[in-house]
Amino acid sequence: MEWPDRARFVSGFRRRGAYVLSGAPRAGEPVIDRSAFEIAPWAIVERSLRLDRLATSESVFALSNGHIGLRGNLDEGEPHREPGSYLNGFFEALPLPYAEPGYGYPEEGQTLLNVTNGKLVRLLVDDEPFDVRYGTLERHKRVLDLRDGVLRRDVMWTSPAGQAVRVRSTRLVSFVQRAIAAVCYEVEAIGAPARIVVQSSVVANEPTIVHGEDDPRSAAALRGALVCEYHTARDSEVAMGHRARVSGLRMAAALDHVIDGPEGTVSSAESETDLARVTVSTELAPGRTLRVVKLLAYGWSAERSMPALRDQVDAALSAARRTGWDGLLAAQRAYLDTVWEHADVEIDGDPELQQAMRFAIFQIVQAAARAENRAIPAKGLTGRGYDGHTFWDMDTYTLPVLTYTTPDAARDALRWRHSTLPLARARAAQLHLRGACFPWRTIRGEECSGYWPAGTAAFHVNADIADAVRRYVSATGDTAFERDVGVEMLVETARLWASLGHHDAEGGFRIDGVTGPDEYTALCDNNTFTNLMAARNLRSAASAAERHPERAAALGVDGEEIAKWREAAGAIVVPFDTELGVTAQCDGFTRFRRWRFEDTPPDAYPLLLHFPYYLLYSSQVVKQADLVLALFLCGEEMTLEQKRRDFEHYEAITVRDSTLSASIQGVVAAEVGHLELAYEYFRETALVDLRDIAGNTADGLHLAALSGAWLVAVAGFGGMRDQGDVLAFAPRLVAPMTRLAFHLLMRGRCIRVDITPHDARYELRSGDPIELEHHGERFTLEHDASRLMPCPVREQVPTVAPPAGREPFRRGAGADAHRRVGRG
Repeated sequence: MEWPDRARFVSGFRRRGAYVLSGAPRAGEPVIDRSAFEIAPWAIVERSLRLDRLATSESVFALSNGHIGLRGNLDEGEPHREPGSYLNGFFEALPLPYAEPGYGYPEEGQTLLNVTNGKLVRLLVDDEPFDVRYGTLERHKRVLDLRDGVLRRDVMWTSPAGQAVRVRSTRLVSFVQRAIAAVCYEVEAIGAPARIVVQSSVVANEPTIVHGEDDPRSAAALRGALVCEYHTARDSEVAMGHRARVSGLRMAAALDHVIDGPEGTVSSAESETDLARVTVSTELAPGRTLRVVKLLAYGWSAERSMPALRDQVDAALSAARRTGWDGLLAAQRAYLDTVWEHADVEIDGDPELQQAMRFAIFQIVQAAARAENRAIPAKGLTGRGYDGHTFWDMDTYTLPVLTYTTPDAARDALRWRHSTLPLARARAAQLHLRGACFPWRTIRGEECSGYWPAGTAAFHVNADIADAVRRYVSATGDTAFERDVGVEMLVETARLWASLGHHDAEGGFRIDGVTGPDEYTALCDNNTFTNLMAARNLRSAASAAERHPERAAALGVDGEEIAKWREAAGAIVVPFDTELGVTAQCDGFTRFRRWRFEDTPPDAYPLLLHFPYYLLYSSQVVKQADLVLALFLCGEEMTLEQKRRDFEHYEAITVRDSTLSASIQGVVAAEVGHLELAYEYFRETALVDLRDIAGNTADGLHLAALSGAWLVAVAGFGGMRDQGDVLAFAPRLVAPMTRLAFHLLMRGRCIRVDITPHDARYELRSGDPIELEHHGERFTLEHDASRLMPCPVREQVPTVAPPAGREPFRRGAGADAHRRVGRG
């Protein structure tokens, strides 16, 4: 077999714009070494400013509440890589052209817009603009405080003319007042008097990065996308309203200020089409400080008028003024204190992993806390990677974390999915299917993937959503949600599977021509993950319909349909290779050609950028956990020994060209006894952004991978499984970890699990007694009581390795030891 000319292929691939859709990293971007951020248990600390890492730090230091997202740009706005300010769900529409269009191809895409930027604070010192590229930056420190929920900055700068100033700022996006962000900006004169001017601005239509240099669709959509409908300035207040040129969505932004300076301080306000600002001018004696507190309100709507939006942001500002800066800070800390009480994961023995774990949880909370019936994008609101789209990542990776730590946020995300049911039904009808077909990638609910084999043929997204519904109801006991929302979602996804699959001559229920999680094996028959998840979907729908007969009847469900669902689930086809003794990822997979890993150089990954799809689709090479994901989510279908054989077989052919993979491989590696490997995968997924392991953190954080860190901790080393009638645990640890502790919320109870290498202590912090399972032994945990259970002696298993050159990111690895991964 001759390998294609990779250089020629990748050049053409990028010209066609597929590079943009893949989300793969650009070659040559640096990984971050351990010196970039100081290791601290509750903060991300940057003590020096590296302009070559500015793009990555903008993502790492981003603040969000799930409704508003502000990238961690410097306060002055420049230099920057992307001046990101985002509103969840606010997008521009763009065409999806095809060289050869086909029936059912989506005709329109959606891309997250950089909205009006209200975080800008420009500073002039004796008429010299404060710009870190000029003069002398004597000191620079930024701290993302994971307990207070703020970004702090402390800078000492000497202007080119020799005037020194100290600049301190604190930025927050409020978890409590959803529409509000705020900045406290302080300037102190050092050594000599200084004339100081602070300009607090809100700016629209800033130039922004187009992801994919040759993609004319994105460039056109982002150029002047916001059309001004009003602007106003008065005293210390300014406001602007815009609509997206094509999608027609409307938004408003308003600023107000509290100014504290020496006598003689003056201010003025002005506005025009795409700029509104308040200018504060004063003279500072040495040691004196000018303090400007900037309150920023955002609102948007697809339906309300601009006057209504204007009233909304004015009202939000009024409430924020009443609360005041100190009140906003106190409320932010109080909110996070409550979150950390039942979401913290404690790790002894690896301080860097502890920091990364808390960073991951914080980012999950930021992405979802106040999304409130909006989607959770794959990047959260930290960047425009993947055009701000939501994928199945949300339901399979992020919602399990939220379900057991912040269940209200999980419920809201599922309610958003439910709100898109009319669009999902229409899409299923377009594909000549029954029920609902949820989109592979979207912002508002329409399918935005223009590539059929590795995108919209991945029907498993429907079962992923159904499983998220099942898990949420099981974990919360929210029967009202199940009746009003869950039953309909389960029924419509079950109807999809009943029409998509068919019974073969042997009576098996087959689902053919689909793409599973492994996008390197497309349009296959009987993908094991898809089939097992579909079977669970069918059973869950049948049970929910029987629990809520009136609701089911209103949806047209009868006993015959329920019986057909159960029959299909019971007859689902799971391909198995009897010769190898392993479960096949899909029909015939174990008979595909073997990939020549020994002939694949390190710079040829991700493979999709260097080899044609026909070669990937016909080879035994796995982009990301697929069959292994089935071992985790549907593990009750297999014995431990079978799972071990399957894991070891697929570990040797999985290249992890996606950040979605390491966490799942880590979970299953821990379960089947490969604890050292699991620990390495734990670190890879947890440090994916703090160390920029994928080389593309600049485009936004990898929310699914960060969620995966929680999964490895709780489901991997904690061994938590929620598929049975009780919550089960099978904890196990490996050095250097000496202790792992976490909390779970379960039906109004707060459970704490504290694990050492030898035992696990279960404690019921609140709520009624609950039955749990520890390594197969059931016990009842009483309120305000704990139970110490021994962990079994570890079974020794032969070591297993990934393909050559695709080893996990190892502890202590420097900038020369990273490996590239793709989307996720």
